[in-house]
Amino acid sequence: MKNLISSPSAGQNSRRDFFKKASLSGIALFVTSKFSFAARSASAGNPTLNQAVPKLAEYHLTAQSKQLPLPYAYNDLEPYVDARTMEIHYSKHHAAYTKNMNEASATTDYITKPLFQLFSEIEKYPVFLKNNAGGFYNHLLFWTIMSHSTGQEPEGNLLSAINDSFGSVAKFKEGFSNAGKKQFGSGWAWLSVNEQGKLVISSTQNQDNPLMSTTEVKGIPVLALDVWEHAYYLQYQNRRPDYVDSFWKIVNWKEVSRRYDEALSALK
Repeated sequence: MKNLISSPSAGQNSRRDFFKKASLSGIALFVTSKFSFAARSASAGNPTLNQAVPKLAEYHLTAQSKQLPLPYAYNDLEPYVDARTMEIHYSKHHAAYTKNMNEASATTDYITKPLFQLFSEIEKYPVFLKNNAGGFYNHLLFWTIMSHSTGQEPEGNLLSAINDSFGSVAKFKEGFSNAGKKQFGSGWAWLSVNEQGKLVISSTQNQDNPLMSTTEVKGIPVLALDVWEHAYYLQYQNRRPDYVDSFWKIVNWKEVSRRYDEALSALK
């Protein structure tokens, strides 16, 4: 029996292929245009962090920066952080990060690049530089947001922002404390200002920070807590929660407020 269904000719196949490809191309163009428009719309609001951070006072820092003096004596944070821990933490650990960072960048083409610029594209650079540049900057920030003057609490613009973002100072402290207590292994807890000018809590591993391109929660950090064991083990041993709770007794809220105001101004 003859086949009653005729096979399509080569010309018909060609026409069908043409219209099929044309349809797919139209769909792809529509989808691409739609997402491109969405991306442009998303970036049309507040400036990105990359545009904001050059306005910060610490933008002058490079990977050839030197360790700054502590703004207080080793024993000034007692009884919450003992003098021996502070001495080892500053003169050994932070000093080592600073030395390693300087040596890692000494003969490179990014020797004069701002540290914040390196952070914004940190995936391009060696992990050794990332770890030590992060260790350098994270500790530089950490020293400034502690003070021997106890009894301070958030006030002014910072207080209003904390209440807006977290409901109350107590709820903020609970969230930040949990970020530090529950960080697995070595790392940091952070309070940062994100691109939208909102306060966000996060934690990072190792010496990562919210300025780094590889960090999930990005922002301009205004408060940091080191939860590496070297920050507390001599005094607290394995009782990290006790160390975190004691931290609130020595927070320099005036400096945190200054950093918050500076971040907001940079994002405008």
